[in-house]
Amino acid sequence: MQDIDSQMALIRRGAAEIIDEGELRKKLAKGTPLRVKVGFDPTAPDLHLGHTVIMQKMRHFQDLGHTVIFLIGDFTGRIGDPSGRSETRPPLTEEQVNANAETYKKQLFKILDPEKTIVEFNSHWLGKMNAADFIRLASSYTVARIMERDDFSKRFRENTPIAIHEFLYPLCQGYDSVALKTDVEMGGTDQKFNLLVGRNLQSHYGMEPQCILTVPLLVGLDGVRKMSKSYKNYIGIDEAPSQIFGKTMSISDDLMWSYYELLSSRTMEEIAGLKKAVADGTLHPKKAKEDLAHEFVARFHGEKAADDARADFNAVFADGGVPADAPSGEVDASAADPVSILADFGLAKSRSEARRKIAEGGFYIDGVQTKDDKTPLKSGNYVIRFGKKKFLKLTVR
Repeated sequence: MQDIDSQMALIRRGAAEIIDEGELRKKLAKGTPLRVKVGFDPTAPDLHLGHTVIMQKMRHFQDLGHTVIFLIGDFTGRIGDPSGRSETRPPLTEEQVNANAETYKKQLFKILDPEKTIVEFNSHWLGKMNAADFIRLASSYTVARIMERDDFSKRFRENTPIAIHEFLYPLCQGYDSVALKTDVEMGGTDQKFNLLVGRNLQSHYGMEPQCILTVPLLVGLDGVRKMSKSYKNYIGIDEAPSQIFGKTMSISDDLMWSYYELLSSRTMEEIAGLKKAVADGTLHPKKAKEDLAHEFVARFHGEKAADDARADFNAVFADGGVPADAPSGEVDASAADPVSILADFGLAKSRSEARRKIAEGGFYIDGVQTKDDKTPLKSGNYVIRFGKKKFLKLTVR
């Protein structure tokens, strides 16, 4: 096991906050592997790159010799995590949770070492608790403390309903840390309150409190909001290699460095070197982005698939790969929705054909297929492909 300073350097990478770093160093000084927990609510069947930010950090702990617990919240998933919600989240059925959990298990080992990962389900202890047990658990926290959580206090101020069962969610998540005797719990910055509840509950039950580590929420392809399927700005880790590659190439040059820091296996020294090379002009940012896209595809589909995805992308979109006779055009952002672009520039015979072909999957923006026919493109330069052979080099003002 590495010395404490070396371990802390890797642990700090990409972390938003560590509570408390001094306590974490004391835990590391004991020289025994730490139990590091991350909980995932199986609310959707597929994982995207946003989920893998925390999984990369889990892998860091594994590489340092610690024990990682991948906790599937099959019990809490039936409550529904209210974090960041402005309304009550509908609970999932047991069948939905179990189906999504199985999909999660198949995907997580694309990043984590299966030999160093414990997979747990919190129904193993929460599902055995009776009404009296839950009342005792609820008695360990006050309503005032629960209402400190931003989303609860905001909804209360706005007279938006808060169901009683939502108060139980952070307590159940916190009790997971008690049941698993965790030394460290990690989550996104939106999970900070829940993580602190676990820390407090461990103290309440006479245990040494866990340290917590939060990671930033990955910004999605739109460059504005967090990556989410609901925002249609995500890269799914089970998507086709060409989709992963093309979507990665669509992120901005500035956003690329955040993806490198949070998701790449390269060291921070290597990333700093790439950044310097781009800044001084010895490395084109497109090449740096290609290497990042190649790394993602290789991680989820293998080296050959990554090589093929790079070759296919460049055959069409890079270095003159777009047909020389492809027309160019400009459009105001107010008229830059996909249907208008295809109809106004003659790529589609009519607006109805444009809608139909988009729905069938025949519309690509910078090599990324999209079936969204309503969202306007932002200002910038794009390569539009309609079908297999119709191209447009478009500038949105």
